[in-house]
Amino acid sequence: MADPLDPQRRDFLKSASAVAATALTSNFFVHASDKAGTKPVVIGAGEFTYECHHNWGEVPDHIRWHATHGVAIDAAGLIYITHRAPFNSNIDTTVTFDPSGKFVRSFGKQWNFGGHGIDIRRDGNEEFLYLAITTTKPTDGSKPRPGLVTKTTLKGEQIWELPYPKESNLYDAPEKYSPTNIAFAPDGGFYVADGYGSNFIHQYDKDAQYLRSFGGTGDEPGKFQTPHGIWLDNRPGRDPLLIIADRANARLQYFTLDGKPVSIVGSVSFPAHFDIQGTKLLIPDLHARISIFDEDNNVIVHLGYDPKWTEQVLDGFTMREQPERWENGKFIHPHDACFDAQGNIYVVEWVATGRVSFLKKVA
Repeated sequence: MADPLDPQRRDFLKSASAVAATALTSNFFVHASDKAGTKPVVIGAGEFTYECHHNWGEVPDHIRWHATHGVAIDAAGLIYITHRAPFNSNIDTTVTFDPSGKFVRSFGKQWNFGGHGIDIRRDGNEEFLYLAITTTKPTDGSKPRPGLVTKTTLKGEQIWELPYPKESNLYDAPEKYSPTNIAFAPDGGFYVADGYGSNFIHQYDKDAQYLRSFGGTGDEPGKFQTPHGIWLDNRPGRDPLLIIADRANARLQYFTLDGKPVSIVGSVSFPAHFDIQGTKLLIPDLHARISIFDEDNNVIVHLGYDPKWTEQVLDGFTMREQPERWENGKFIHPHDACFDAQGNIYVVEWVATGRVSFLKKVA
């Protein structure tokens, strides 16, 4: 039976019929490169060709992956991964690896079931994690509590914690706030996407003081159905704009930095989040592919994409719980992805057992 608290499954079921119809080095550690133990599958084309290594990372005994949700990389090359451990577990929800895949540290037991968005920002001479926690663990066995956003050191030491934006006057109950991802403004402020809650974007200044909200539920320009991912698009030659993965509306939307709608981009299916390297825009898409766009937002490549495979993945959405059906070089539900400094890509997927893949650039 589907979990009634799982908004990802809810959104999938709403859009399934339409989609089905159109259907770092050299010493990195992997648990398995492929089922047969032979060379990894190569995906992509031209400049964007990658060896696909699934089940990356030396996961320690005290961590059991559940649905992996977020991935980010710091300046030293350490990889940070969030996953959604069960409420009744005592598993850290944020896990750090070095570039070879060796475990470094973990933290975040208090965010079980809510581990989701993660991004890194440098403030002065230090980097910090910004975490979007979709819901927080009840302490008395009652229903889940509202989500929150928190800033921590790279070791998980908390700097501040933001509850739901009461100042917005948009919530009749705190439980309707369920943030999914965070984007950074050029002036030191940031934006929070309430992707699983009330479909608003909330803007804060550099001191984490509330500024404004925009969006809300709908399919007209400026409105959202699950604004899941959010990013500052400041690629060379562009005026900085906020780009939002309007997931259940199957589109990307651009906004000014003060929240005014600008334009809409298609060529996506169920976009989850973003990363940028140079002029390239990376989009993990929950409908079984990783997309790379050029500076004009034209599709360069959909990595792992096969219409027949996508149709199988979306048929009842049971494949996410059946690892024996997963094929090498293909994806099930990519939820986040990011580039490292060498142009390799790390992918985390919304599947029951969690899944981390390392795409080693070979072109």
